[in-house]
Amino acid sequence: MARWRPSPFLWGSAGLHGGLLGLTALAPAAWPWTLGLLVADHAALAAAGMWPRSRLLGPNRRELPAAAAARGELALTFDDGPDPEVTPRVLDLLDAAGAKGSFFVVGERAERHPRLVAEAARRGHAVENHTLRHSPHFPWYGVRRLTRELAAANAQIESLTGRRPAYFRAPAGLRSPLLDPVLAALDLSLVSWTRRGFDAVRTDPGAVWRRLAPAVRPGAILLLHDGPGQRAVLEVLPRVLDAAAARGLRPVAPLG
Repeated sequence: MARWRPSPFLWGSAGLHGGLLGLTALAPAAWPWTLGLLVADHAALAAAGMWPRSRLLGPNRRELPAAAAARGELALTFDDGPDPEVTPRVLDLLDAAGAKGSFFVVGERAERHPRLVAEAARRGHAVENHTLRHSPHFPWYGVRRLTRELAAANAQIESLTGRRPAYFRAPAGLRSPLLDPVLAALDLSLVSWTRRGFDAVRTDPGAVWRRLAPAVRPGAILLLHDGPGQRAVLEVLPRVLDAAAARGLRPVAPLG
């Protein structure tokens, strides 16, 4: 179990709470001001959780380590799978280019398509944690539910690949201040991205590619999707791979 160290932002929030409670005890008439400051602090915490690339709540990998960038490496990551129509074709595209990727899989989908998860691992790709259910309510889970959700996904992935996930990505990147201590307890590191293509919501592969193209560079972490119905990746990924090859870059996994 890794030791959880609250971020300076969280320490500041905790200190503010304590100070305001003390002020209210000493000067009860000041309660409207203290209440307003507490509301503002909670709004700031919520905003930090709604900013996927934020490091205010704790460590958040947005780039590969400097040494990996110096070697000309970048990371291709795929969320929301596995899917029997999309994932096999993504695997074949990666194989044809001699590239490796990191698949952030949903535990329940992994349970429905275990051979796809095992095949991704067999081909040398990393399989990581993207929650058990991919619920839109994930940012509002309490500590116990967060722990159950992530631990169950870990167990499902490990049973299929023989490797315990090292990294976690929240659905849409949204999280609460309660997530970081749970990640530490499960030895998971939070990963967001350098650039995402928004291919989960965009159907135009050209628009997805134009968004990703500037970020095909050393050290970047790029986000695409291979979940149900998310087929834009099948047209965008070849462009990414061709651009990486033209720039002498090597897509690698895992993300460490």
